[in-house]
Amino acid sequence: METSALALSPQFRTRSLDRMRSERLDVLVIGGGVTGGGAALDAVTRGLSVGLVEARDFASGTSSRSSKLIHGGLRYLEQLNFSLVHEALRERSLILDRLCPHLAHPVPFILPLHGRVWERAYIGSGVLMYDAMAGMHKAVPSHRHLSRREARRQFPSLRKDALIGAIKYYDGQVDDARHTMFLSRTAAQYGAALATSTRVVGLLREGDRVVGVRAVDLEGSGELEIRARAVVNAAGVWTDDIQDMVGGRGQFNVRASKGVHILVPRNRIHGETGLIARTEKSVLFVIPWGSSHWIIGTTDTDWDLGLAHPAASRTDIDYLLEHVNALLTTPLTHDDVEGVYAGLRPLLAGESDSTSQLSREHAVTTPVGGLVMVAGGKYTTYRVMAKDAVDMAVSGFSDNVPESTSATTPLLGAAGYKVAWNQRETIAERHGIHVSRVERLLGRYGSLIHELLALVDDQPDLAEPLDGADEYLRAEIAYAASHEGALHLDDLLTRRTRISIETFHRGVDVAREVAEIVAPILGWDDDRVQAEIHHYDQRVAAERESQDKTDDQTADAARMGAPDVRQGIPEGA
Repeated sequence: METSALALSPQFRTRSLDRMRSERLDVLVIGGGVTGGGAALDAVTRGLSVGLVEARDFASGTSSRSSKLIHGGLRYLEQLNFSLVHEALRERSLILDRLCPHLAHPVPFILPLHGRVWERAYIGSGVLMYDAMAGMHKAVPSHRHLSRREARRQFPSLRKDALIGAIKYYDGQVDDARHTMFLSRTAAQYGAALATSTRVVGLLREGDRVVGVRAVDLEGSGELEIRARAVVNAAGVWTDDIQDMVGGRGQFNVRASKGVHILVPRNRIHGETGLIARTEKSVLFVIPWGSSHWIIGTTDTDWDLGLAHPAASRTDIDYLLEHVNALLTTPLTHDDVEGVYAGLRPLLAGESDSTSQLSREHAVTTPVGGLVMVAGGKYTTYRVMAKDAVDMAVSGFSDNVPESTSATTPLLGAAGYKVAWNQRETIAERHGIHVSRVERLLGRYGSLIHELLALVDDQPDLAEPLDGADEYLRAEIAYAASHEGALHLDDLLTRRTRISIETFHRGVDVAREVAEIVAPILGWDDDRVQAEIHHYDQRVAAERESQDKTDDQTADAARMGAPDVRQGIPEGA
């Protein structure tokens, strides 16, 4: 059984800030997304002293708003980008088999065919190459060709006239927000100092060299200076903001592309697999999400408005519904849409006007001494991006820094996961929880399920499901505050759980129950509980309003009607 005595508790955050104030670190990472968390883990497992600061929450930007796929990028084969596909397939295998088998798993897809000979041969050869490139790194079953009848047997909701046959292949799936949080939590377990709600407002300079940052604790303890031998900027779509702090001196610019996804209940579409199809602007995915939902996405449009809370418009949702309905026997309507989320891809800017043509490969550069910038890339290849960034950060160190060990360092919850899975019926019986519930918890916590269930043993009422979001136990909310770094109601309902997109009420109906569970853990009084609930209600209302607007500008203006929680709750409330 794996344990993690060093959890992301509120007290750990306080200790981390104190440590970063007083200690000169080897490496300071800016950004708590997947690349930043990966960089912190890579650096600390080389024996370096490491800090990470994030302005909002772990995975609060792009890293919680992806298609939630771990994939090689089948469409990049058509662009002849073989190196990117090969790299991503290798990383897919590592994630599924070694690094976090508890969080990631294979998922099958059906790719409909329309041409009787040439298309099957053309696409079939591409998928064959995709499997072949995985080679020894293959972590999923091989593809196979399907007749129209067999494809519709596996996906009954697929329209008969939408295909003449199909190819079935596999990729991987992960809850991106939980995976990103687990990266940072594993880094903490190995000794990294971590602080969310900590915004970088300037860089410390000695001559022409960056030697640290000035930051503000948005939870109320004021400004601090953090010194480090090297600073890694892994701020994603905010990369240019940090670059501007050194006078815009950089070798690349990041361009944001908006991707919108919707969730619908599982019973609205009948299928045993996922579905993938091409559109004129992007790739359309219909992805099974747990046992209760489908994720449908994505769009791919340029975005030059606010970066923190990109808004999905009615036009975005109409686009997805129109294209998925071209494939389905029973069309979906707006009334079927249970949840909506929009994320920004941080693409390396190029000459093309189309974001779909911009690079998905990453770049690492040092605009000034002591500062490393990493940008671009795909979620699947986060570990390579992190390794390359740390390699560059330590290249100027006079001492001999060990090579990266991130390819052989499993995340918390991985060790002992398969044993716990084999013992799931025993675990269920011991704790009085249905085995299907235990299986779901194992997919969210791995072998750390024992920590979660220890809370249930101490407080039996935590074994009850939330009233209005019964896929989640009350214990999961308490654990998110005591062990997973959640500081606000928004963190709990949007990233530690996915209640904000998995329920028609989008979390509003459970907000009070969730706030009251965490109040004693986070030290909230009645006024603070009410303030958190009020803010969350405002956020949901603003998102609903934005999703009724027909263009990005008015949708963005509506969404910005609710302030960020880390600015919208008065200090001491």
